[in-house]
Amino acid sequence: MVAGTQDGPAANVAGWPSVTLTETQLADLELLLSGAFAPLRGYLEPADAAAVAARAELADGTPWPIAVTLDLPSSAVPADASHLLLHDPEGTPLAVLDITSRTPSPAGSGLLRLSGPVTANRPPEHGPFRRLRLTPAQAREALGDGPVLGFATRDPLNSRQIGQLRHLAGQLRARILLLPLIAGPAGLVPRPEALIRATLAAAASLPASTLVVPVPLVPRGGGPSDELAARAVVAAAYGASHLFTDEPDAQAGPVPGAAIQMVSAGEWAYDPAAEVWRPLALIESGTERTGLADGELADLLDTGMGVPPWFMPPAVARELRRARPPRSERGFVLFLTGLSGSGKSTIARDLADVLAERGDRRVSLLDGDLVRRLLSAGLTFSRADRDLNIARIGYVATEIARHGGIAICAPIAPFAAARQRVREMVSEAGDFLLIYVATPVEVCEARDRKGLYAKARAGLIDHFTGVSDPYEEPADADLVIDTSAVSRPEAVAAVLELLTAGGWLAPSGA
Repeated sequence: MVAGTQDGPAANVAGWPSVTLTETQLADLELLLSGAFAPLRGYLEPADAAAVAARAELADGTPWPIAVTLDLPSSAVPADASHLLLHDPEGTPLAVLDITSRTPSPAGSGLLRLSGPVTANRPPEHGPFRRLRLTPAQAREALGDGPVLGFATRDPLNSRQIGQLRHLAGQLRARILLLPLIAGPAGLVPRPEALIRATLAAAASLPASTLVVPVPLVPRGGGPSDELAARAVVAAAYGASHLFTDEPDAQAGPVPGAAIQMVSAGEWAYDPAAEVWRPLALIESGTERTGLADGELADLLDTGMGVPPWFMPPAVARELRRARPPRSERGFVLFLTGLSGSGKSTIARDLADVLAERGDRRVSLLDGDLVRRLLSAGLTFSRADRDLNIARIGYVATEIARHGGIAICAPIAPFAAARQRVREMVSEAGDFLLIYVATPVEVCEARDRKGLYAKARAGLIDHFTGVSDPYEEPADADLVIDTSAVSRPEAVAAVLELLTAGGWLAPSGA
C-alpha cells in the first residue's frame, strides 16, 4: 500500500453509506490523509497487517512498524458497499474509504475490519491552536535542511528533559521539533490544549528556532515498542532526523521500520550545588536529586502544593496549575448507581442539600426520574435507549464539572460500558466518583411504593432492571453503600467522608 495522491472522491457520494468515526479512528484518519503515515494511503490489507505483526514490514517488503486498521460494527457497513463515507462527530464527511476487503475483526465479535485506500473529501476542523497544526510537508519546509532533533510526548516537559534536549541539539547542531501527542486518553493534563500550552511554555527555555507541532497520534496497544515505533514514524514524517528518548538505558541507533535515529542523553540528575540538571557522572555522589516519583507530581497538583522549581520551569508549572487545579477547586461528578428502590435518589437529594448549605461550589442534581421526564423524554428502556440516556446525563454532568460545579447523578445505569463512557467524558473536565448503592433486590422490592417490581413480575413492564433486565454490578466503585445496613444520615456521611479524605471538600469547620 504505497503512497499516492488523488484529486478527490467521486463526485456522486450522496447514495453512499456513511459512518461516524470515534476520536481514535479520526486521529488515524488524519495522519493517513496528511501523509504522516506515508507510505500508507489507507487501512492495511490483511496480508500487510500480518506482515507488520510478524516482520515490521508490509507484504511487499517495505519497512513499516505499526498496524493502522479500521474496525467498525458489522451492522454499520452494508454487505454490498464498495465505498464508505467517513464522518466526524459533527457529520462532516472527511474522507471516502474504497473498500477492498472486509474480514472479521480480532478485536471482538460483531466487528468488521475494513481495508482499502482513503481519499480526502474535506480537511478536518481543528480547534484551539489550529495555527500550529502543520502538515508533515509544512513542518519539513519550516524546518529546512539539516539535522532535526524530535521529541514526541504525552506529558509536559520537565527541566531534566529540557536540559537534555539542549545538550543533544548542541551536539548534533540540530533544530528541535516538539510533538505534543494530543489524541487518546488524558494523562497528567486532561485536555489537548493544556498539553500544547505547557509545551509552548517549555519551548521558551529552548532555542528560539524550536518548532512545536501538535500531532493526533493515539497510543498504540502493542506495548512500549509499538508506541516507540509510532512516535518514530510520525517524528520522521514531520522532519526529524533524530528522535530523543528520555529513557537512560535506551538503545541508540536506527528504529526498525522508521527512517530515524534514536538518541539518549544517558542518566541525568539535578545538581543542587550547581543548580542545574547534568549527567549523573558529573555530580558529587550522594548529593544528586533524581526527580519526582511516579504520581508525585499529580499529587502535588491535586493537593495545591507547589511544584519544585528545580524540577520544572515555573512557566510550565503555571500551565499545569491552570489545567489541573487542586481538588478543592475542581469540578466533579458524583454518580450514584443501583437498582430501583435502592435509596440512591434519597442519598443524592440529601447530598445536594448538604453541599448547597456548605457553599463550596454550585450543585446540580440530575436524578433519574427527572432526567427521564426532561432530558430523555421519549426514550424507551431498551439497551440502546438506556445507553443514550446515560450518555446524555454524562454530557450535562461533564459541562457542569468543566465549569467548576458539582453534578450529582442518580440513574440506575445498569451497564458497565455506559458508566465507563461517562467516566471517560467527565475525566476530561473534572473528577468522576462512582457510588454503588448496593441494596439487595429483595429489600428494594419490599420498599417499592410505586408497585413497579410487582408490575414487572406480572409482565406489565418490560426491561425492568433486577427482574427482566440485568444489572452489571460495578467493579470500579469508589464507594459501596448498602442502605439496608446503614441509615440515611450514615450513607450521606460516608460520601462526605470520601470527598473530604480525597481533598474535594475541606474538613468541617476548616
